[in-house]
Amino acid sequence: MIRIDAVWLAIALMDMRSGPEKAFARVVTVFDAAQPHCVHLFANRLGSRMKVLMHDGLCVWLAARCLHQGKFSWPSNPSTA
Repeated sequence: MIRIDAVWLAIALMDMRSGPEKAFARVVTVFDAAQPHCVHLFANRLGSRMKVLMHDGLCVWLAARCLHQGKFSWPSNPSTA
């Protein structure tokens, strides 16, 4: 069973072409560290795609979700708005 202790929402945008290694590096850049049993959520600029990265202490899990209609409700980054 996968244990999740915390969920972190990144307001910094992420390139949705990123694979697990680049996404993990982005987590370290945005959150300063990748803690085990934490989920990190990233969205694209349009809010129609989301990547979910989970570090379970041994490996990294990366999932993606694409919406064909509508968009995810995501807070904006004041430095890019």
